[in-house]
Order: sequence, then structure tokens, then C-alpha cells
Amino acid sequence: MTTADVRAADNDRADDRVSLDEVERQLRELLGPNAGEAKIAAAAAGVGALALGVVSVYLLGRHKGRKRASVLEIRRV
Repeated sequence: MTTADVRAADNDRADDRVSLDEVERQLRELLGPNAGEAKIAAAAAGVGALALGVVSVYLLGRHKGRKRASVLEIRRV
């Protein structure tokens, strides 16, 4: 392609502007009617995974603390 061909192609593209409405319509077609529900499900899964992680770290730390704690036995004479 020569430089003149590129300029001519650029001039043709300047007339074909994409509006915001067209972009939104295309995105709605691609995502489908349940796009909002998918976001909610993903957020719920993320919160569940975070809660599971916090609980597991707490329990593992508690177990490690019990292993390190010494047992002191006191007997009366």
C-alpha cells in the first residue's frame, strides 16, 4: 500500500464513527441478559473463598500454638 492509499482509507473511516449506543448494544448482545447475575455470583464466590481462607489460617495458627505450648504439671506433696 502506498501512502496515498492509507490516507484515502483514513478519510473513509472518519465518516464511519461508532456511537456509544452501538457499543452498548453490542456489549449487551455479547453478555446476554444474565450479565448482572454473573457478577453477583462471582462476588459471592470471592467472599466465600476469602472467608474459608481466614478460617483455615486461624485454625492452623491455633493448632501450631498448641503444639508449641508447654504442659506444666503441678503435684501436691
